[in-house]
Amino acid sequence: MPHWRFKLHEIIYEADTPAGKFFDIAILVVILISVALVMMESVTTLLLKYSWEFYIAEWIITGIFTIEYILRIIAINKPKRYIFSFYGMVDLLSTLPSYIGFIFGGANLLFAIRALRLLRIFRILKVTRYIGESRKLISALKNSKAKILVFLFAVLIICIIAGTLMHLVEGSGAGFDNIPLSIYWCIVTLTTVGFGDIAPVTPLGRLIASLIMITGYGIIAVPTGIVSAEFSKATDKPINNTQVCPNCNEGKHLDNAEFCHNCGYKLNV
Repeated sequence: MPHWRFKLHEIIYEADTPAGKFFDIAILVVILISVALVMMESVTTLLLKYSWEFYIAEWIITGIFTIEYILRIIAINKPKRYIFSFYGMVDLLSTLPSYIGFIFGGANLLFAIRALRLLRIFRILKVTRYIGESRKLISALKNSKAKILVFLFAVLIICIIAGTLMHLVEGSGAGFDNIPLSIYWCIVTLTTVGFGDIAPVTPLGRLIASLIMITGYGIIAVPTGIVSAEFSKATDKPINNTQVCPNCNEGKHLDNAEFCHNCGYKLNV
């Protein structure tokens, strides 16, 4: 790898040098500004008053993200690993809406383009790349996946049984016209949302509803407990190595690693 690409990789992909830290902070600031602009554009009065300023700011930000995306591809030997990775797709989707809106602009596509441009809010996903502790949380969520899926399946069974009972007890007179509608009522009641569009009127129906609501309070704590338990199991001393392999774009190396554990390429140490 040429020296200039090596330095470029160090700045863009690493965070343990002054230049790398400055780059990460600068991109973070641009992301937050971009998300704030998307939110402000949704306010009609602001959009009418500052439409031109919003337009210019958006193209400046799109240009920055485009340059970042191109540089990330140039800085590694195997760009496909980055392009088809999660963050690679996020980076691409962060730049596309403005270009698509510019190329396919027109009165007939105004609504579709407006909806597409709102997808820029997903630029907030780029933030997770620069938050070290997010790895620990993501790991806890992955380890909790099976337990949470079993738990959600159990909740679904409860909703089906309780919804069927409410349909039998209350019937169409109280709004429980069919079992799917009754299951919908059970779900919103179990999650303590309770829209109030359907409500039981019989004493037995209200008793069942009360039990469902009490169960809901207990159910809320279960996923939190599962994730918290996995989070506490995680190592107290997280891996602080920010090195990303210049060859294959692999991360998650040990703190003292000098070579990539995936392809054996020498790291920027």
